[in-house]
This record gives sequence, C-alpha cells and structure tokens, in this order.
Amino acid sequence: MNVSTLPAVPKARHRRKRVGRGIGSGHGKTSTRGQKGQRARSGSGKRPGFEGGRTPLIRRIPKRGFRQKATGHEIPREIVNIKDLNRAQEGQRLTPEVLQAMGLIQKAHHRIKLLGDGKLDKKVIVVVHEASSSAQAKMTQAGGQIEFLG
Repeated sequence: MNVSTLPAVPKARHRRKRVGRGIGSGHGKTSTRGQKGQRARSGSGKRPGFEGGRTPLIRRIPKRGFRQKATGHEIPREIVNIKDLNRAQEGQRLTPEVLQAMGLIQKAHHRIKLLGDGKLDKKVIVVVHEASSSAQAKMTQAGGQIEFLG
C-alpha cells in the first residue's frame, strides 16, 4: 500500500473559494467583502501596531536602556568548531582572513567564536575574539594556542 492507492476520504478536501464570479456563484458583487469601508477596498491592511489613528501603545510607553544608533543590533558572530581546524596545516597561524579564505567563516570583520565541537589532531595557532572553555581545553590538549583579538 502506498499514498497513491489510499482511498479518498469524503469531504476531507475543500474547494477553493472563487469570489467575484457572478451572482449565481454566491460570492459575486462585493466578493464577500461586505459594503464599503476600509476592509472592502483594494490594498487594504494596516501596519503592525496600528490602532485606528490613536497613538499606538509602542509610542505611549516610555523607552529605557541603550540601543546602538547605527543599526540597533550587535555585530554578528561567526562560529568555528575545533573539528573544522583539522583542515589547516600543522603549525599554521589561523587569522580571521585565513579562516575566511578556507571557507570556515563568511566575513573576517565579524566577531569570531571558537567552540569545542569535535576533536583536534593538529597543532595550530588560532586568532579569534572569543573561545568556549571546552575549546580552550581541547586546544591546549592538542598543543595549539589561542590568541584573542580585542
């Protein structure tokens, strides 16, 4: 038995509602939109948070805390796992530019964090912004080094 041999269940599927196809269809004339008004017009729809013209709640409540003016977001992080460093050569110094050239990260100017997933077989020097405690332990166990950027 497979999907194509299953019998159709009666009334399991509904037909698509075709509106505006004449009075005999039952959905003609106003096409189920009612009489006039904002929701009857084409292109209707209100932006999120719109409250009918009054000052929205998001503008009424006080704002607190710091927000970066330029973007409002923190600088994105790039993640590199210990197992990915096995692609490097023995004793190689892996800077953000080298990691980008190897295809381990997308952009060298992002913050880079080294995580401890996998096993490291080679002795390498990695230059990153952050590293987890498990990544640091595995790096020292393999005889490598981690250099931290500012």
